[in-house]
Amino acid sequence: MKDRVVGYGSWAVQKPERGINPRRLLAIGHGRLLLAMANSSIRHALKTGKNASVKDDALPHALKAQGAAFVTINLNGRLRGCIGSIHAHRPIGEDVVLNAYKAAFKDPRFEPLTTEEYQRAEVDISLLGPHTPFPVESEKHLIEGLQPGRDGLTLADNGKRALFLPAVWAGIKEPELFVRRLKQKAGWDADYWSEIMEVTRFDSEKISMASIKSFAAA
Repeated sequence: MKDRVVGYGSWAVQKPERGINPRRLLAIGHGRLLLAMANSSIRHALKTGKNASVKDDALPHALKAQGAAFVTINLNGRLRGCIGSIHAHRPIGEDVVLNAYKAAFKDPRFEPLTTEEYQRAEVDISLLGPHTPFPVESEKHLIEGLQPGRDGLTLADNGKRALFLPAVWAGIKEPELFVRRLKQKAGWDADYWSEIMEVTRFDSEKISMASIKSFAAA
């Protein structure tokens, strides 16, 4: 049985503005709480060696709705772990807690996070929007249709799949390189292309300490 993460009921939330997408509303209203939950999940596992779950009755109603999130851990400006859900399939609060644990301890690209590393690490959350099919005739068509800084992208073909969050644009500015790196992430050659490649794109809302401060200042 998973241990429980408790004590979230005392967190105050900001009243969100209307007229913006639901992920932005969630980030404004509950971003600080979600970030606290992600960090609490990691600290809990560092202390006990166990995964934690959410005590649902202590959460705001909005965090009980289904949602998809990626949790990213950076250390000294470099990726240290990133795990998430491509599609919404469980309450967003639960999704953040579980993916924070996985990003810290179950990302196959890295050794489990240590306490010393965590003390210097930065944790952020990306709330994913729905994936929209992106019909393309060729790789050139895909590259020309991408919106740098805005589009998240998934590619799938022949049993392989890979995803880049919109945040990846911060380190890869050129659409052509963005696509090539994503193909390599999936295990294909950078030059690989298939006429039946499944392409979808999505938006996301990033939650970090910097974004929380910007919401508070707005």
